[in-house]
Amino acid sequence: VQLQASGGGLVQAGGSLRLSCAASGRTFSYYDMGWFRQAPGKEREFVAAISWSGSNTYYADSVKGGFTISRDTAKNTIDLQMNSLKPEDTAVYYCAAAGVSGLFTTESWYAYWGQGTLVTVSS
Repeated sequence: VQLQASGGGLVQAGGSLRLSCAASGRTFSYYDMGWFRQAPGKEREFVAAISWSGSNTYYADSVKGGFTISRDTAKNTIDLQMNSLKPEDTAVYYCAAAGVSGLFTTESWYAYWGQGTLVTVSS
């Protein structure tokens, strides 16, 4: 599976951005997917995950209520709608495909990674 993340950019605090992850290669629709982020000087952290069917989602407490993960199996994409952004949301955001079935918060369970897209939230 090859993953390509896009949609990052500069936004003011309180604004919104929508990230997208396009997948190609193996049958994308069978993979549970996740978004992670890495802020400057910090370790990469879990943001959100979605099951292969789209029926189950899971969020980090820090983004719950503000971010929404979704997928479009017809387009082979997963999206991350980010609302009410804060400066602490500034990070490089990565999409990933899990190597086994499940909604995982630990990156070691994810077998395929996109290249990342930078989100900068100004105060």
